[in-house]
Amino acid sequence: MSGPAVAVRDLHVSLDGVPILAGVDLTVAPGEWVTVIGPNGAGKSTLLRAVGGLLATPGAVSLFGTPSEALRRRDRARVVATVAQSPVVPPGMTVLDYVLLGRTPYIPPLGRESAADLAAAHDVLDRLDLTGFHDRELATLSGGERQRVFLARALAQGATLLLLDEPTSALDIGHQQEVLELVDQLRRAHGLTVLATMHDLSVAGEYADRMVLLADGRVVASGTPREVLTEQLLAEHYRASVRVVDGEHGPLVVPVRPEPRTVRAE
Repeated sequence: MSGPAVAVRDLHVSLDGVPILAGVDLTVAPGEWVTVIGPNGAGKSTLLRAVGGLLATPGAVSLFGTPSEALRRRDRARVVATVAQSPVVPPGMTVLDYVLLGRTPYIPPLGRESAADLAAAHDVLDRLDLTGFHDRELATLSGGERQRVFLARALAQGATLLLLDEPTSALDIGHQQEVLELVDQLRRAHGLTVLATMHDLSVAGEYADRMVLLADGRVVASGTPREVLTEQLLAEHYRASVRVVDGEHGPLVVPVRPEPRTVRAE
C-alpha cells in the first residue's frame, strides 16, 4: 500500500439522526504524528472511529492509498490499531491474554499463538513497565495500569498506524511522559504513524507534528502546534481564558482566571 497514511475527504457522520461530523477533510503522512483537539462534543472520538473502520463511511476514508471499505477486517487490523477511551474487557482476563488479543490478525483461524506472538506480547509489556503483571486480571489494576495495558495490546498488534483516543487520560504525569515518549520512540524507530485525540493541550503540543482543531463537527484550524494553539482560537472555540507561552518543545497553554464581573448593589 502507498499514499497518505490517512486520507479523509468530505466526511459526514450522523449518529441517531444527529450530525456529528460535517465535511471533515484530513490528511496524515506516513510517519507523522497528528493530534486532534477540540471541546467536548466536537466529534474527535467519532473521527477516530471512522478512520479505524468502526463506522460505515464508504468512499470517505483511505488508509495508505486503499479505500477503507476495500480492506478486510484482518487486513485492516494489520494496518491500524486503536486504543479507545474505555475498551471493553472480558471479565477475568489476564494482562497477558489481553495483550495477546493484539496478535489475532496473525493467528490462523482455529490456531494458537506462536512463540513469536508471545515474544511480541512480552516485549511490549516490558517496554511499558508492566513486567510482573502478566498473570494479573485487568479488573485488579489501577486506571493508569489498565491504560498502559490497552496501549500494550495496540503495540503488540504490529500495525503501522496507531489511533490513540485520549491515551493518557488515566495516567499520572510521570506515566504520561513515559507512554508518550515510548510511542514517539517507536514512531521514529519503526516509521509508525500516530493519529491521536487529547484534552491536555500543552502535552499535545509537545508531541504532535501537526494539530487539527475540531469544533461543531468541522475542522476550524490545522497546522503546527504554534499555529493552532493560539489564545484567539482557544478563546473562540473552547470559551476559555488562557495564556499561551513558548516552551522548549512547544507552546504551553496556561488557564487564567477571567476578570471578575462587578456586581452592582440594588
